[in-house]
Amino acid sequence: MDVNTTFLNGDLEEEVYMKKLEGFVMPGKEHKRCKLVKSLYGLKQAPKQWHQKFDEVVLSSGFLLNQSDKYFSMKDMGEADVILGIKIKRENKGIVIAQSYYIEKILKKFNREDCSLVSTPMDPVEKLIRNNGKPMDQLEYSRANGCLMYVMTSTRPNIAYEVGRLYRFTSIPSRQHWHAIIRVFKYLKGTINYGLSYVGYPSVLEGYSDASWINHVEDSSTTSGWVFLLGGDAISFTSKKQTCIIGSTMKYEFVALAAVVKKHND
Repeated sequence: MDVNTTFLNGDLEEEVYMKKLEGFVMPGKEHKRCKLVKSLYGLKQAPKQWHQKFDEVVLSSGFLLNQSDKYFSMKDMGEADVILGIKIKRENKGIVIAQSYYIEKILKKFNREDCSLVSTPMDPVEKLIRNNGKPMDQLEYSRANGCLMYVMTSTRPNIAYEVGRLYRFTSIPSRQHWHAIIRVFKYLKGTINYGLSYVGYPSVLEGYSDASWINHVEDSSTTSGWVFLLGGDAISFTSKKQTCIIGSTMKYEFVALAAVVKKHND
């Protein structure tokens, strides 16, 4: 059986407001918002509220919960040590998360265990350009970049800029782009024990944003970046190409700032 508009049957326990849809804004009341009285698709609460509603209705109709197969079989594994390739180290003042084991694994996977070391993840002089020649193995490039993306999003915001740049050339990668990936591998090997350290203070959420100078002559694009800090280190961060074209470096800074404010409000 299928329930029509399933999640719309759930009752909300919290106060949730939404912007009015385009075409439903009345003149003079543009500042007003809609208060939801029922659950809605897209809400984080929707699956839980629907499950609770369904459970109440079924039990009130005389059905009984099967007690012989009610719970999952579980056991206490103790404190977490490694989760999805992320090492959790507990110290007196907090915790440190790093991916030394995972980095060793991907270095071996791409035959870079014995590569030389570099002090930065990218060459500040070299400019990555679009490939107009014969592309290299796209699948191999995508696999390597995907591994770097996982390291970056989990524990290494310091490679976010370079990984974001490399991701732009996934469709037609060149040897130049592959060499840039190898350089990131070399950097990770030399900083294999780097990670994020959380000590619990300061307990205030801090957000920072920045934008680069126009560094791609072909499309006059710039790169925005922002980071949120809590408990002593980064909890959310990104580095990506701005989608709009503006003739002022100052305006690019405002675009980056607007992005970080929007993320905070979300």
